[in-house]
Amino acid sequence: MADGDVSSAAQSEVEVQIFSDGACSGNPGPGGWACILRHLKSGTEKELSGGLADTTNNQMELQAVISGLAALTRPTRVEVITDSTYVAKGCSEWMAGWKRNGWKRREGKQWKPVKNEELWKQLDQLLGQHRVRFTIIKGHSGHAENERCDELAVAESAKFRV
Repeated sequence: MADGDVSSAAQSEVEVQIFSDGACSGNPGPGGWACILRHLKSGTEKELSGGLADTTNNQMELQAVISGLAALTRPTRVEVITDSTYVAKGCSEWMAGWKRNGWKRREGKQWKPVKNEELWKQLDQLLGQHRVRFTIIKGHSGHAENERCDELAVAESAKFRV
């Protein structure tokens, strides 16, 4: 799902919103990820974050969504709100083709392995456990939860800087 308002009927089906972001100082370099899980009925929120000494921004974007979905304890209707077109389109448009082609993607006339294959496979397994839809937002545009996730992810990446 692209930018835009979610209809109230569609919104009522969602049980949990996951806001996610990744950050990397250098690419590759020290990185961090963060997500906020919001249970809509109760309003409860949970923040999760972590990082790695040597990673990429895309890997951290993927890890944020993986960690958010992995934190759910039962099959759930989820809206993932992310500024990562890579993650959103990867899940909703590209992954089915990658799986059909043995986790390969076409680059020109050649077939090449999907980058970050292990993370995509983890995400694929989690997507199979939940009903997930993606909403892409513009990053660094004042979206409160996205800004908070960015703040947490940057703080995590800073732990690994020399």
